[in-house]
Amino acid sequence: MAEIEPTWVPNRTTIEKTKIAAFMKRHGVADLADLLHRADADPQWYWRALLDFFDIRFATPYSEVLDLSRGNAWPHWCVGGTTNIVLNCLDRHRDTPTWSKPAIVFEGEDGNVITWTYAELDAEVSRLAGCLVSRGIKRGDAIGLFMPMIPEAAAAFLAIVKIGAVVVPLFSGFGPDPIATRLNDAQAAAVMTADIGWRRGKPLPMLATLEQAFTNVPTVHSVVVLPRGATPPAVSKRQVRWPTADSHGPAARTEIVGAEAPAMLMYTSGTTGMPKGTIHTHCGVLAKNALDMGLCIDLGEADRLLWMSDMGWIVGPKVVISTTLLGATMILVEGTPDYPHEARMLQVAAKHRATIMGIVPTTVRKIMQHDPSIRKYCNLPDLRATISIGEPWTPDAWRWFFDNVCRGKIPILNYAGGTECGGAILISSFLQKLRPCAFGHPVPGCGADIVDRNGCSLPPGEMGELVMRRPSIGLTRGLWRAPERYLDEYWNVIPGVWVQGDLASRDAEGLWYLLGRSDDTIKIAGKRTGPAEIETVLLSTGLLADCAIVGLPDPVSGMALAAVCVPLTQGGDAPALASLLSDAVSAGFGQPYRPKEFIFVRELPKTRNSKTMRRVIRSALTGQQFGDLSSLANPASIEEIQAARVSPNKNESQPSATV
Repeated sequence: MAEIEPTWVPNRTTIEKTKIAAFMKRHGVADLADLLHRADADPQWYWRALLDFFDIRFATPYSEVLDLSRGNAWPHWCVGGTTNIVLNCLDRHRDTPTWSKPAIVFEGEDGNVITWTYAELDAEVSRLAGCLVSRGIKRGDAIGLFMPMIPEAAAAFLAIVKIGAVVVPLFSGFGPDPIATRLNDAQAAAVMTADIGWRRGKPLPMLATLEQAFTNVPTVHSVVVLPRGATPPAVSKRQVRWPTADSHGPAARTEIVGAEAPAMLMYTSGTTGMPKGTIHTHCGVLAKNALDMGLCIDLGEADRLLWMSDMGWIVGPKVVISTTLLGATMILVEGTPDYPHEARMLQVAAKHRATIMGIVPTTVRKIMQHDPSIRKYCNLPDLRATISIGEPWTPDAWRWFFDNVCRGKIPILNYAGGTECGGAILISSFLQKLRPCAFGHPVPGCGADIVDRNGCSLPPGEMGELVMRRPSIGLTRGLWRAPERYLDEYWNVIPGVWVQGDLASRDAEGLWYLLGRSDDTIKIAGKRTGPAEIETVLLSTGLLADCAIVGLPDPVSGMALAAVCVPLTQGGDAPALASLLSDAVSAGFGQPYRPKEFIFVRELPKTRNSKTMRRVIRSALTGQQFGDLSSLANPASIEEIQAARVSPNKNESQPSATV
């Protein structure tokens, strides 16, 4: 990629208008490289400066911004300070012009639009908080949030943290088992839900699903239910109807809590065993969103953010917190980006004048299949930036999106990190030129590096583990009731650094690239390779809609490649297609990388936020245990892979092709 000329280059006017430029000017920072160096070298200065720049408010000021007396794995932030997320995201806007501007613009699958001002959002939050207090909920109690992405979900999230309780977001498409697992682990006292949600024109029976889960969850004593269906839900002793302006008593006040008090318990899937409960605090959530979305992405008061997600994934809460903290407007959308038609997300972005839009590369590849008919939806005159998250890009998808949606002028700000980090490790901003698929720089203050298995920094062009040498303020404060697991999975893999589990590289000019998960690493002919590199070659043939490369044990070579592919055209000549794809890989990487097996399917196993689950593919092909499947969106894809692999050809000279 370093040999490709920059595709997007910021001009001086664009740079000077950004918050990151203002931050650097205030503190006499010469350039981005200087900022990254100073943030790592002097974390006390940097984090204090960040909190001050974004006016993060504390009821009691902190005495020390960072205490590392227990080591990097157990930092203590904003020592002695007290605050609340709602103090910063709602209360601060009262009696300002922001109070009367839209906080939320919502569009349902049926096209129904709802707009709430900041004042209206605050009123809903306060009513809900009062309802929770009336049910005996107190600070520190864990409260499940099982709702579709509707305005009331944002209000419920803020209501829970307003009273000092801990929100436990749950994916709106979960079945009873993953819900029960998470609520039991959190020892939840209550759940906020809706009777139904909508996805692809069909109602999701959310309350009924919860009731099934409750047979195995003894701690939940209250369920606050928003009625959305034609028939109001039956109200049991445990259930209470969603409060309205006419039906409920006094609103609750904002509880002031310790800056490091837990605000959110967000679960992320583990490769094996229980899902991991990551712990996010009030000061951590506030500062991390200010850093990622304010300083780097440049979200501000004039912006309208459309980033389709779910409250059960880190992006959902991030949208709610970052927009309200920075006085912007969130555009919420229920359902999927491609229903009732494939360009729905682009259509919503245009209709509601989105200025910043989140995108997943998988979604772009799906949209591309409808080119050129899709281009009529690509006119987004208000858009000034896009955020990419999830899977690594392929160059053709990146260029199509940049040319057609970004009009060759708007940057694609790549964003990568994880639930455990509360957001990004690598990010892009308006400061740096960008090439296809590249990240501009690490998030300041985390000491990001690329290292070998011994923790030694690797030079440009070398692939290695993405790590952090410094704790970041958004990092989880451990794993819920599992401190040893936290150390073993993140800090003890390579002693002394945080291991994120991603493969990365950087070029000579300082741009960074993600190459896939490190547990997906493939070693062929003595060389470690990320699956994304080989997948890029396959997708560049124009013959596939999607694909995944996994390494399988081989008695001769030690590891052989299997390619699970989604053809653009189903039902074609599988052996001929396999031969073409195999030749493409061989031409790009050499004969040793020629896949031993091609499997053609209709879809790959994906998470709810569109990430390909290569470990699930590998388990399906090897017969190993699948581990946690709660984040798998399409379980039938596993059976399809296994069925398609019946009696594969073992001929070494030709790749097998099964359908």
